[in-house]
Amino acid sequence: MELRVRREAWEGMWRDARARAPREAVGLLVGRGVAEEAWPLPNASDRPQAHYRAEPLALLTALRRADELGLEVLALYHSHPAGAPLPSAADEAEASWRVPYVILGLPEGQARAFLLPQGDEVKIRVEP
Repeated sequence: MELRVRREAWEGMWRDARARAPREAVGLLVGRGVAEEAWPLPNASDRPQAHYRAEPLALLTALRRADELGLEVLALYHSHPAGAPLPSAADEAEASWRVPYVILGLPEGQARAFLLPQGDEVKIRVEP
């Protein structure tokens, strides 16, 4: 499996993650076969420096908007402001979506994607 991401969406996801540090960012990558946009979502976790939870109403609103626009949710993203781009135990335990989870490791400036909870890595291809 491969996750294709347009450069603009890739850069938007990174801007969001850096702007929210030291708190974890969370959002959706949406598009038609290729992720065209990054849609940030509020982090409603009570421990946002080490955990994320998309605010439920904002998530529902985003899903409805994607549906109205004919867009697919191609991936979820979140950041690890002080850690590597690897799934944490909480990331694996709370995973319920059947799309890749993109994790942005801010200290390394690297991103990796995984199908969770099984942990299979997904190749990311950034396109113009």
